[in-house]
Parts: sequence; C-alpha cells; structure tokens
Amino acid sequence: MLEKIFKLKENNTTVKTEILAGLTTFMTMAYIIALNPNLLTGFGAEGTTALWNGIFLATCIASAVGMFVMAFLANKPFALAPGMGLNSFFAVVVANIVSLTGLSYVDSFQAALCIIFIEGVLFFILSIFNIRDKIVDAIPYGVRMGISPAIGLMLLNIGFGSNVGVYSSKGDGAFYVMRDFFGALTPGLAKNNMGDGYPTMVLTVVTMFIGLFVIIILAHKGVNGAVLFGMLAACVIYWAGEAIFFGTNPFASLTTASFVPAFKDMADTTLFKFDFKDFISIGWFTAISLIITFCIIDMFDTIGTLVGTASRAGMVDKQGNMPNMKEALVADSVATIVGAATGTSTVTTFVESASGVEAGGRTGLTALTTGILFLACMFIAPIAAIIPAAATSSALIYVGILMLGGLKKVDFEDLSQVAPVALMLIAMPISGSIGHGIGLGLITYTVLKVFTGKAKEVSILTYAISLLFLVKFFLVV
Repeated sequence: MLEKIFKLKENNTTVKTEILAGLTTFMTMAYIIALNPNLLTGFGAEGTTALWNGIFLATCIASAVGMFVMAFLANKPFALAPGMGLNSFFAVVVANIVSLTGLSYVDSFQAALCIIFIEGVLFFILSIFNIRDKIVDAIPYGVRMGISPAIGLMLLNIGFGSNVGVYSSKGDGAFYVMRDFFGALTPGLAKNNMGDGYPTMVLTVVTMFIGLFVIIILAHKGVNGAVLFGMLAACVIYWAGEAIFFGTNPFASLTTASFVPAFKDMADTTLFKFDFKDFISIGWFTAISLIITFCIIDMFDTIGTLVGTASRAGMVDKQGNMPNMKEALVADSVATIVGAATGTSTVTTFVESASGVEAGGRTGLTALTTGILFLACMFIAPIAAIIPAAATSSALIYVGILMLGGLKKVDFEDLSQVAPVALMLIAMPISGSIGHGIGLGLITYTVLKVFTGKAKEVSILTYAISLLFLVKFFLVV
C-alpha cells in the first residue's frame, strides 16, 4: 500500500529509510514545538499560560496538517512548521498592536492572526493558479543554483550559533559556541565571561563535535541513517555528561511533566479567534503593509528551501526545476491557513528538512512520519523537550557542509552569477532569512545585467520581483 501511495521503488527508497529520515527531520526541528510558543508569548512575559498552551497545540496541529498535505498531495519529504524569524516578527507586530490600540496582549494576538489568515488564503490562490510556480521559474538558473549552498552556510551558522544558547547565573548571555567559545582570545577569558555556564559550554562543544564526527564517519562507511545515529550518540554523550559531571538527572523533567493536551486553553485563546475589528483599528495602510511584508518573506523563504533542498537531493531537472512544485506550495499555503485558524504564526517549509533528505528521505512518507511525530507531541512533548540542542547542531552542521557542494554548479567565470551568489552566501546566515538573501541576489543579478548591456536576458517577472524587494527593503513599513 505504501509503495502504491508514495512510489518508493520509483524514488529508489524503502519504508525503513523513509521512516528513519522522518525521525531524523523530527529530531532536528523538534525544538520549534516549545520555542514557538515561548517566542510568541515573550517567554512567559506576555499573555497567559492558556495562550502558551493554545500556541503549543496550534504548532503541533498546523505543522502536522501541512506535512500530511505535503506527503499525500506533493509526495515530497519536506517538513513544515511555524517559521523562525517570521514568528519573532509576528511577536513584534503583536507588541506594536498593543502599543497602538491599548488592547491586551491576547486580544492583540488574535487581531494579528488575521494577517496570517489573509496571507495563507492569498498564497493558496496564487499556488492553485500556478502564479507562485511562475515566480520560482523567474529566479535565474545561476541564482537558483546558489540557493542551496547559501542555505548550507545558514545551517552552519545556526548550528554553531543560535541553535544552542548557554546561560549562566550571572544573567549574562546567551553565550554561543562560535562567537563566545571559539571566538574568545583564551580559554581563561571564555571561562571568566561565562562564569558557571562554562562547563555547560564545554559539554555542548564536545557533544556537538562527537555527534558530527560520528555522522561523517558513518556516512563515509555508507551506513543508512547516519545522521540519526550521530544525533543519538550526541544525546547519550550529553545526558551522560549531565549525570557524571553536573550530578543532574537529564530525565528529571519527565517525572512532573503533564502529558494531557490543554485543548480547552486552545479553544479559549486561539482556535478560530480572528479579530478583524481590532486588526483594522491599526489603520489600513499599516495592515496592508504588514500583509505584504509577511507574504514576501514567507514566499521566498519557502521557495528557497524547496529549491535548495531539492537541488541537494537531486530532485530537480537540468533546468533546476522541481517536479510537483505547485503541490508543495499548496501544502505550504494550507498549513499557514490551518496555523492561523488554530493559533500560530506563518507555517512554512522548514530548512531542517535537509537533514531528513540527507538521511535518504525522497518521498512523502518522510513528511508523513515527521507529521505523525508532531501530532504525537501533543501527548509526549516532554520527551521531545529532552533532546539536547547540541545534538541537533551536529546534524545541522553536517547538512550545511554537504549543501556547500552546490557551489560547483555555479559558473565562476560569469560575474553576473558569482556576485549574486556571493551576496546570498553572506546575506542568508547574517540576516537569518532565506527570502531576504534571494531578494538581494535577484536585485544584484538584475542590476548587473542591465548595466552590462544584457537587459534583454532578464525576464519581466524577474524585473518585477527585484522591484518588489526594493520596495520591501526601503519603503514598506
């Protein structure tokens, strides 16, 4: 049955490989389940416990629905969840609505959900009528081939940076591996700066590199599931380190954890709680500007992730196009609509999908597996929460290294290709946005073509997208 639905033989994969790939993807992105409600409630500073619970359940449900649609409609191994960056921006928007209107945080949150709902509906229409597909085609081949390695650098930056933050009792931090550990002039200076957070940093670094080396060695030996096994090894190292060197029980949180989903809290705070009246009270211009901003960022984040990850997995044709792109984009838009209806910010294709693809995932069975695990997290969230961030960093760094291989497809003799790709390579990891990196690359490509006498090589749609990004960067507020 699974063979008939997902065409496993046609895609040179097996049920075992797909399930392992789905589990790998889940482990690298499980952090979003707790982090998303934390970000959207100011880590408990805003709203209520009921709102946190509502967003938590919305995160699990919307992500799972998006992955189920991706699995059965597009038959692709890509996972979806509330996008990082977009959720932080959404939290800022909610806070601004509070300031503008004097509404409570919960009421402002419900007003801001209207933005996500409208964005999702617009994207669904654009996807159904192949308009988003045409936007993908408008990205020049050279720029398109640079997306994968740029995402690779972004993953490396996340793995060594924002994915693992270490805190100390001094209240300083967060401290990060690359900036504060390897970036310190001496180990003594790093220890003084981090205080009692330094031992945790050392354990984090050791865990991260052991996990990375295990993955690379197993992959070199052709072991299926190398990424997953490396992450499991890293988990064991970290848990053992906590028990042996810190005298703490890494599973202590499980003894008092609640495994009963708070569905009533979601019904009271986020489920279908669109407040269009309060949303319009912020002003038409501001409302439209916010919708446009979310649309642009989400569209190109999704396109970049799909194109970059598919390119790395060999799931594109000679022109760099991915089959069933329309269906994948429909899945993304449906997930965003469901996210708005249940109570979370924009749901988008997750860049961590690359870890599952690298583990061998080639069909929708990978996405289905990850989606089922996300649904299960409504009941087993405390178990997902004990996966150490250092272990997920091992996978992110490994996948990031592999994605750099896409640079060999870039024509380094053609500056109109090299310059946009070079800017994307630096823009994505620094800005933290795939969409912004692509926008900068497209603007650069268009300008270079125009002023080198090759304006006719640029399509009308590429001109339009480049102009749209200029407006977004400089005019939209």
